[in-house]
Amino acid sequence: MSEADSPAQRPFRDLLHAQRVWDTELPAFDPEAAPPAPLALFHAWFAEAVAAGQPEPHAMSLATADAEGLPDVRTLLLHDADERGWHFASHATSAKGHQLAARPHAALGFYWPAQGRQVRVRGPVVRCTPAESHADLHARSTGALAAALTGAQSEVVGSVAELHRTADAAWDRAVAEPDAEAPTWTRYVVEPAEVEFFQGDARRRHIRLRYRRDAGGGSGGDWTRELLWP
Repeated sequence: MSEADSPAQRPFRDLLHAQRVWDTELPAFDPEAAPPAPLALFHAWFAEAVAAGQPEPHAMSLATADAEGLPDVRTLLLHDADERGWHFASHATSAKGHQLAARPHAALGFYWPAQGRQVRVRGPVVRCTPAESHADLHARSTGALAAALTGAQSEVVGSVAELHRTADAAWDRAVAEPDAEAPTWTRYVVEPAEVEFFQGDARRRHIRLRYRRDAGGGSGGDWTRELLWP
């Protein structure tokens, strides 16, 4: 008997196969009515995800490549989406910070199951100015500032006790010094080269609309819209 067929594996597989997708009425999406550029559609879909009760609609996956060119991914929060691109922040000294310094390209993924929707963004990544990074940090919560003040993201920690001790000290400092500096905190922008919108369908007639920036168009270039097979 293979390990895949072992009795220990069966409960997980049965539980996995029992899960259902989109047990709700999904919205329609007419790609012919989509705007000429992706930002307006993203704003509209985000607002509709919020209205539909989607938990944490600003959570997204960020994919980068490490020193060997191998993929890496994590979940973090969107800080803005404007004409420049999709914004997020992290320590420049973190794993993703080092990866972006060496290979300044990334992909983002949003999944809003309340409406059966996904959005994917790919493109080069640029660092914002120190002033923008400072403003980004201090527009957030005390907890976010405290986390930034620890300054050791992605490093090995010796114990849970050490983690708690350092985090508690950082929290106290964040409360006492709400304008404290976190020098490595950096705001980044993914400048979109491609943005894809996916609308799920219960009969698997999924709609995929990709916006692709025209070659040579730069950050202000025009967009080409393409339908993709699901």
